[in-house]
Formats: sequence, structure tokens, C-alpha cells
Amino acid sequence: MTTTRPALPPSVQSMLRTAEKKLEGRPKLLQMYKNCFPNTLETTTRLLDDGTAFVFTGDIPAMWLRDSSAQVKQYLPFAKEDAELQRILEGLILRQMKYICIDPYANAFNESANGKRWDDDNTELNPWVWERKYELDSLCYPLQLGYLYWKATGRTAVFGETFEAAARAILRLLETEQHHTEKSNYRFTRPQGPKSDTLRNGGKGMPVGYTGMTWSGFRPSDDACTFGYLIPSNMFAAVALGYLEEIARDVLKDDYLAAWASRLEEEIRYGIETYGVYRHPEFGDIYAYETDGFGHYNLMDDANVPSLLSIPYLGYAGRDNPVYRNTRKFILSEHNPYFFKGTAAQGIGSPHTPRGYIWHISLTMQALTSDDAEEIASIVELLERTDAGTGFMHEGFHADDPSRFTRPWFAWANSLFSELVTKLILEDITGGVSA
Repeated sequence: MTTTRPALPPSVQSMLRTAEKKLEGRPKLLQMYKNCFPNTLETTTRLLDDGTAFVFTGDIPAMWLRDSSAQVKQYLPFAKEDAELQRILEGLILRQMKYICIDPYANAFNESANGKRWDDDNTELNPWVWERKYELDSLCYPLQLGYLYWKATGRTAVFGETFEAAARAILRLLETEQHHTEKSNYRFTRPQGPKSDTLRNGGKGMPVGYTGMTWSGFRPSDDACTFGYLIPSNMFAAVALGYLEEIARDVLKDDYLAAWASRLEEEIRYGIETYGVYRHPEFGDIYAYETDGFGHYNLMDDANVPSLLSIPYLGYAGRDNPVYRNTRKFILSEHNPYFFKGTAAQGIGSPHTPRGYIWHISLTMQALTSDDAEEIASIVELLERTDAGTGFMHEGFHADDPSRFTRPWFAWANSLFSELVTKLILEDITGGVSA
């Protein structure tokens, strides 16, 4: 199969020209935007001759279902009148759905069935699969992308037989993983590497009780869950199931599929609100990051999205939701074990990177979920100051020294930064981007 790199679509070129006018008083921010906004299209996107598109994550040659969706979400506002951009986005969605039909438990895939993989893990292996860490959010992102693309363009070409087959595979898996201990055959261990790369209990993970939520083996950081019910990912699943219900009802005209998605959404939402809320002695009711259905809670947040910080961004609850507001105060404080404060910055990091490292993704998400103009403006300035002179975003950087950073080529971080700046420009929120 032959591949080509796409030309920069006209609407993306037009937005770059708009940015030159809007950001002319912020030369560094403008240059960062000009670097980051087209980065996914210029460096990580390949058009395949079967009509699909392969979007790899940057410094790793595989395509994550999650990352590829997040890398292109910033382009949705420009897709309605741009046929070249439609070709890329529709091609990506179709390829994602093909991958899900191959193995809905896998999180990352190869461009071809070449047998390449991150490691020789103990799980069901497939030559298409780069990695088979089951991450609930990996199934939510393509559903979100397909739905938002439809809403942005009115186009329904992606909702064909492959999409419907993938949707049914997703629903079957979510339903099975509501009863992980009793019904799931999924196992994953990695003989080499850190403990966070493997599941305990013979690869099945620690026991969980039924809650209505659905189990996840790994977080969006690719680290193993401590407890199997990952609250932010279940929130994302509830939202994505609502999207699927609407697609099934209004596009596919499949009442059975719509009812199936609706029932699962209701059960997951009940589980979150019943088992996922923790009464904190200082902050009041907050959402836990993880629970097991047996009364154990993991109180933290991770930089990767879905996160607790991203709840309004995901569409699960609004910024003014009292439990979210309490949760936000908790996770943006040193009560969160992965909130770091240094001489250069403060913000949320991840156990996936060294202690004291803050993630650009979490800083950007803090701005995207804020309604405080001063907070947004200060974060934009912070993003400018912590690029280590590279003009790009990174994975994590040291809170005292931004020149110490991980992953110099991380397209997801670049795309989310661009999504924030694009939003500020298009909504004319000048406080965030003006000189």
C-alpha cells in the first residue's frame, strides 16, 4: 500500500494567516502557533491509497486511537468547506473503526500488518497491533471524533458498515467489562519494564465489584490502573455513548443500537455518581480518580486526558457543577500527589514521568476548562515561557527548569495547545492572546 503526505489544506492555511493578524503583538506565541497548529498534518499524517489516513503519535511510529483523535480535533472547525481536510478526517475515522474491528482491546496499531510492537507482551498478539493495553478511553475518542465531525460538517459518510460493526464491538466490550471479574478473558502482563506496564493478579488486574461502571486495565497515560474503575474514562464513556445513541437513532436508523447505547450510558452514569464520589474532609464531595467498587479510592489526577480536570471539556458536567468545582480545587492543590510546584511553574504531572515534571497537556487543559480570563491569560504566558526555546510543546518539563523535558516530538501536546489558541482567536477572547 502506498502512502502520501497531505498538502496543507486551504482552511488551515487561512487560519494561519488569521493568526498572523490576531497575534502580531505576541511574536513568540505566533511562532509557537505556526509551529504547532499544522504539526500533525505536516509530520504525523499519511494518506493511504485505500482511502484511509494513518496518524502516528510523533516520536513513536504507531497510531494510538486516543492520540490520533486528539491530534486532529483542533481541525474540526475548519472542515465543513474544505474537501482536503474532509479526506484526512474521514480517512482517519474509517481507519480507526477498522482497527477497532480487528481488536477492540488494543490501544495502538501499525500502519500495516507488519508484526511490529512495543514489546513481546503476554496477551493475544496480532500483527496489526503495536500495543494491547486495554484503555477505555481508546474506544471513546473515535466515537467522539466521528460525532463531532458530523456536527461540524453535516457529513455522514463515515457512518457505514465498518462504523456500525465497530460500534457493536465497543458496546459488547463495555458490557463485558462491567463484569470484568466474572466475564472478561482479557489479560496483560509485560515481562520486562516497570510495574506500571503490567497488570497484577496474573494479568487480570485486582478484583472489582459490580457498580454499573466499566473496567479499564490502563489509564490514558498507558500506566496500569490501581483500581479498575477509572472515573474520568467512565465519564468519557458515558458522553461517547450519548453520541453513539444519537448517531444510531438519527443516522443509522437503528433503534436497537440506540437503546443499547442509552442503557449502558445510564448504568455507567449511575455507577459514577454512586461509587465514584468521595467525601473529602477539606474539599467536600469530590470525584475520585479510581475506585474498585469495594470502598477503596485513589485520590489524584493525571495530566493525560480524560482526566478529572477535563470533565467540562469532555462534556460530562459543566464548570459550575459543585462536585467538579470541589474536585478542581483538590487536584490543583498539593493534596493531589501529582500536582507539582516549582520556581518556573506549577501544575499537574503524571506518574508516567519523573516526579516534579509538569505536563503541557494539563496546563492547556486547565485553561480550556477555566472561565477566569486572568487564569487563562497567565497559563498562555506560562506555555510561552516553558517551551525551552523550541517553539513546541513537550510531554513533561521540570517545574524548576523547563529546559529539562521529555519527548521533544509529542504531537498531541502541540495539537491541544493549538486548540486552545485557536479557540481564543475564533472567540475573540483577547485577554488570553493579546499583547
